[in-house]
Amino acid sequence: MYLVWLRAAVVLYAVASLTAIPAVLGGPSLWKRFCIPAALSAWLLQVVALVEMLTEHHHWIPTGAHEAQTALALLVTSIFLIVWFVYRTMSFAIFALPLALLLTVIPALSDQRYTFSSNQIRSGWIFAHVFMLLAAYVALLFSLIASILYQVEEQRLKSKRPRRFMEWLPPLDTMDRISQSLLIAGFVCMTIGLFAGSLVAQERVGAVYFADPKVLMAFALWVLYVLMIFVRRSTGFRGRRAVYLSSLIFIAMIGVWAANLVSSVHRFSLP
Repeated sequence: MYLVWLRAAVVLYAVASLTAIPAVLGGPSLWKRFCIPAALSAWLLQVVALVEMLTEHHHWIPTGAHEAQTALALLVTSIFLIVWFVYRTMSFAIFALPLALLLTVIPALSDQRYTFSSNQIRSGWIFAHVFMLLAAYVALLFSLIASILYQVEEQRLKSKRPRRFMEWLPPLDTMDRISQSLLIAGFVCMTIGLFAGSLVAQERVGAVYFADPKVLMAFALWVLYVLMIFVRRSTGFRGRRAVYLSSLIFIAMIGVWAANLVSSVHRFSLP
């Protein structure tokens, strides 16, 4: 029965994770009305699931891998909810809720080590992983181009003799909105891509997946991406500073891609 509660918690964690992105990154306040109730409901279902899981196995200390993952996800969500109720800040949602989702989805699939039911389903997850990460690369590249064009147009407008052949560039506000929108779109694609890749890799190699240098670099890049978005939105960086930030993330992405050469678990291919 606990699998039912865990699977319902996964759905709610997915809703909370998706709504956390616009809620934290400055979207309409409406998103907060979905994020917190979904996270709290998922937490309650996970409490019930963990109690049933431990009762069924006749002990009260998490010992198995699925029990430990469920308990860890529960603790992550508990700390986030405590921070929310005490300080009324959503900032940690963008870290805590996707992590809780990733930790919960594995135990929710099966009470044993899970395997995909067919090679086609596994291939679909691998396709989602590769496609979404490539989409993140492209979104960041176009965001970088938009920031560079912003800098060029700003310098043109400030000059005493504007270059007429650059008049085809859109207004500064338009380019800034394009740059920021693509940054957020790239972040969403990267989050989905990392989640899909984590699911596939854990099915093949287990928990050792999280010790792989490629994986560690990818999640470090994800954190760096979040920090860059926060910095841009809080400081209003535009022009040259925005180019520097986007360039830093793009170089880091290339480094993560190159890490395939030293990765021991990231060389799987389509079945």
